[in-house]
Amino acid sequence: MTDGILTPDQILSAAQDVLRRYGPAKATVVDVARALGVSHGSVYRHFPSKTALREAVTQRWLAQSHAELATVLASDAPAGVRLREWLGALFRSKRKRALDDPELFATYVALVTESSQVVEGHVADLVGQIRQIVDAGLARGEFTTPDPAATARAVFDAAVRFHNPAHAAEWSRPGIEDDFTALCDLILHGLEVR
Repeated sequence: MTDGILTPDQILSAAQDVLRRYGPAKATVVDVARALGVSHGSVYRHFPSKTALREAVTQRWLAQSHAELATVLASDAPAGVRLREWLGALFRSKRKRALDDPELFATYVALVTESSQVVEGHVADLVGQIRQIVDAGLARGEFTTPDPAATARAVFDAAVRFHNPAHAAEWSRPGIEDDFTALCDLILHGLEVR
């Protein structure tokens, strides 16, 4: 590959492969460049530091993990249905990644812990999506809450067991689906207008 046609997406794909092969502690920019057949300076032209590259890989992974959320968000279904589906999509995407490729999932968990700004932005985006659903429910008279922003954050925090990687070991436990359903029922019971 020549340096002139190297794209950020190619670098991120190669970085993901390198991270899978070597793990976050041993993977280097030189390894990524070697996998692409370019100089490490070519990688640095797109990503000014190892940290910037790792943050971009993390951001890409988080975005890919949550692609289904946008579809749910765009739905015109009642707010209760959308919120349950949104929380379910978040849980399914995290669980699928953790169970299908535990080594790569562990690598990304390590990257996420060192990318606090990326994670903060990601969490803010997720809470913002919940807020959109809550706002839609309020506008349609389906939900009631005095503080939609606080409610959105509370919903996100209440579901932490089903999306935070710290709980990944629980996601294959028998009964986890029932626990998830019970949480959604509780959240919706608190929000829905009766």
